[in-house]
Amino acid sequence: MTDRVESSSRPRNRSQENTFASLQIDRAALRRRYPSWIAGRLEAPGARFLLFWGSKVLMTPDPAPSPAWLSPEDAESHLRRAETVILLGETGEHTIFVIGLDAADGSPPPGLKEMGAFRRLRAVAALLDGETASLLAYAKGMIHYHHEHRFCPACGSPTRAEEGGHLRVCTDPGCGRQDFPRTDPAVIVLVSSDDRCLLGRQPTWPEHLYSIIAGFVEPGESLEAAAAREVREETGVRISRVRYQSSQPWPFPRSLMIGFTAAAETTTIRLQDGELEEAQWLSREEIVTRVREGALQLPSDISISRRLIDAWFDVGQSAPLREVLDSA
Repeated sequence: MTDRVESSSRPRNRSQENTFASLQIDRAALRRRYPSWIAGRLEAPGARFLLFWGSKVLMTPDPAPSPAWLSPEDAESHLRRAETVILLGETGEHTIFVIGLDAADGSPPPGLKEMGAFRRLRAVAALLDGETASLLAYAKGMIHYHHEHRFCPACGSPTRAEEGGHLRVCTDPGCGRQDFPRTDPAVIVLVSSDDRCLLGRQPTWPEHLYSIIAGFVEPGESLEAAAAREVREETGVRISRVRYQSSQPWPFPRSLMIGFTAAAETTTIRLQDGELEEAQWLSREEIVTRVREGALQLPSDISISRRLIDAWFDVGQSAPLREVLDSA
């Protein structure tokens, strides 16, 4: 299939400017409760299917990759061998499903070379429009959820998918536990002090790559408290004026990145918990100089961390960071 799934345009909020966060789809939350309705939509001419093999999605070839959409006829053989089939929702005239195939044997399904190849979302996200990237992030998160919840966490019995894949139920009649898809909240914070921002790097990252401070929210913790704790634990810096900026679904594998800005109350850096191998304060001028020299690599364009850095850099500047770097 080569047809592209479209959706109507709506006013955008600040988070929708982030990659993976601009999805506009009717998730059919009420209709998906009815198996007969789902069965009918699976066979309807307007049904379209995304195909995942493990965590990789079938994409058309370069130079302009896009999802390889399957019609009901294209999808028939894959539906029979699917590990899971999930209803994503409706958009325009199409009902969107994702088929998840088991990748345990290491061999991709045959007969698909003409349609494209299985690619990792992280590798192609920057080449996609925002709506398509967001849809694939949604699909990937759901695929991961089903693969990780094949067995009941209470009794160990197999689980089955219901409500179009938005619920898994324990098959043991004596248990019957219900589990819904989860996402892991994580805070990410741009800390500034005068004309400088705080950047750090983990030892496993590519050489010269630096980013801002991030970490998962712990039980019983507010988002603002989590931001302050992560910065303090990783760098020894204390912060105040923690302000929400935007959020981003991050499907690697299933996080929600919640972005903040904050002001530094202290500036002495003490690496304390082993997360970072280095952290430093850099001015706008130093960032530009080091990027141009190849001594500093900023986060990927698809990440909220890069958007937070760009937003901080651009305040009061005659040209945004991207234009400054492109003009080098």
